[in-house]
Amino acid sequence: MRAYNFCAGPAALPTAVLEKAQAELLNWQGKGLSIMEMSHRSKDYVAVAEKAEADLRKLMNIPENYKVLFLQGGASLQFSAIPLNLLGKNSKADYIHTGIWSEKALKEAQRYGDINVIEAGIQIDGKLAISEQAKWNLSNDAAYVHYADNETIGGIQFAGIPETDKPLVSDFSSSILSAPLDVSKFGLIYAGAQKNIGPAGLTLVIVRDDLLDQAKPEIPSILKYSAQAKNDSMVNTPSTYAWYLSGLVFEWLLENGGVEAVHKTNLEKANLLYGYIDSSDLYANPIAKQNRSIMNVPFTLADEALDKLFLQEAEAHHLLNLAGHRSVGGMRASIYNAVPLEGVQTLVSFMDDFVQRHG
Repeated sequence: MRAYNFCAGPAALPTAVLEKAQAELLNWQGKGLSIMEMSHRSKDYVAVAEKAEADLRKLMNIPENYKVLFLQGGASLQFSAIPLNLLGKNSKADYIHTGIWSEKALKEAQRYGDINVIEAGIQIDGKLAISEQAKWNLSNDAAYVHYADNETIGGIQFAGIPETDKPLVSDFSSSILSAPLDVSKFGLIYAGAQKNIGPAGLTLVIVRDDLLDQAKPEIPSILKYSAQAKNDSMVNTPSTYAWYLSGLVFEWLLENGGVEAVHKTNLEKANLLYGYIDSSDLYANPIAKQNRSIMNVPFTLADEALDKLFLQEAEAHHLLNLAGHRSVGGMRASIYNAVPLEGVQTLVSFMDDFVQRHG
């Protein structure tokens, strides 16, 4: 049987997608070979890549004046690629700091430009939160404003899109495709694939056309967005199998009602889990309600001595990867698009049973 996988990444993939990939693994569409053995420049593979982009554009309503790039190196490589691509004419940028991943991004950007750090993480009644924009010290002359929409480790998420007249750049690795998004409000969106898009090895970048000529002259050619856009993300051999699998995920989303439909389910999952945690004396969530992530739900047990037992029993019940990140401890349930409502219902039932026996 398939277990319920709450891993933060590489994360759960839809069973239907894996079954289709399995059926096509040795003989893709009667061609006599696997798609992972196929030339990325062949007519057949280019058609797969083009369809994946077209489906993503449909899912996210991406305007025509944005390029969609399918790159490598994870979101972490984009921490360098972004300043190298966008600080060539203006070396100043604003970075909003709310957690571990936004900190990693700003520290890398500091290698390439003059970075104004906005400390937006605050405490409200003992809970982590994001301060109001009115309290941010945004620059008047920044080339762009960067933030991480959803901090995967901390489980903290922006309640809305920041308002700025500067190009807005955001890491959407954990929240892309989980809810409707107005792409036109951004200069650049990037996301590692291994949470809501597909398997590890692929990184998505959605960048507005007017930002393609802002690169620093010393930028490595492989990181240059304009070069990747001109070459259809094939300056070198791309992650062909991850791209193909991501395309299958996009098809699955479209077949199941698109982002609007999956968002409705995501809210139902999040409300169920947070509601149970809030009603319990054993479990607690450390995030203020207005900034709770609907994708990554951290929680602690009142008695840390029970942590190991909780994880052992959860695994025995086919509830996998619930340990919190090593930097924060506790528990974390990542409930991405591919985690079904039944998985969260099963988790809540287990958590309640654990309370009855150990609470």
